[in-house]
Amino acid sequence: MVLECGGKNPAVVLDDAEDLASVAAHILNGAFWNMGENCSATSRLLVQQGIKKPLLEAMLAQMDEWKMGDPLDPTIRLGALINKTHFAKVSSYLDQARLEKLKILSGGDTRQGAYVQPTIIDGVTRDSKLFREEIFGPVLAVTTFNTLEEAIELANDTPYGLAASVYSGNLRNALTLSKAIRAGTVTVNCFGEGDATTPFGGYKESGFGGRDKSVHAHDQYTELKTLWIDLSAGQKGGAA
Repeated sequence: MVLECGGKNPAVVLDDAEDLASVAAHILNGAFWNMGENCSATSRLLVQQGIKKPLLEAMLAQMDEWKMGDPLDPTIRLGALINKTHFAKVSSYLDQARLEKLKILSGGDTRQGAYVQPTIIDGVTRDSKLFREEIFGPVLAVTTFNTLEEAIELANDTPYGLAASVYSGNLRNALTLSKAIRAGTVTVNCFGEGDATTPFGGYKESGFGGRDKSVHAHDQYTELKTLWIDLSAGQKGGAA
């Protein structure tokens, strides 16, 4: 049996990242697709100080594309949350952000007891509930860092380890981060989960029991049997 138990997935953006419009689109898609009700959703944005302002500007410029409403309308990208109980949970993090006096850059409101606006919240520290707990809704927490070592520490400062994404124009930096982040799937300069050929699953509290998808999932769908035969003993029926 394989258990997948959630995530608190970071998108780490270094100040050498290129094509910020594309980076912004990937981050927003990771955070808000399916109303953020996705185990591998981008829940945290860790951004290097030198690129923070232009990246956030690029993201805010694209927020109009994330319209909320009737999901049967093809122009709508966010519908209602799954049920009222979950709506109350996700909404509580908006209240928490205001309690902590964090800066809500976009969104932050709810509608009709079912809809949560796609929300970007800046100034989130590692002690905040928004940094540490899985929200499972369209809420993106922004935290700033200065060095590569700090980025790795922040990315790994969570009991989860399901997915992460890294954005950098420097291959050495991208590989350093990808290897150091404790997550089952790390994408570089994009958001995704791989495909049917790549194993999917997490480290730490994100899950255990193996991996889904790919040839690595084969053992999850089989039963193993051990046969131990002593060939040194005499056997009737002749030699094979």
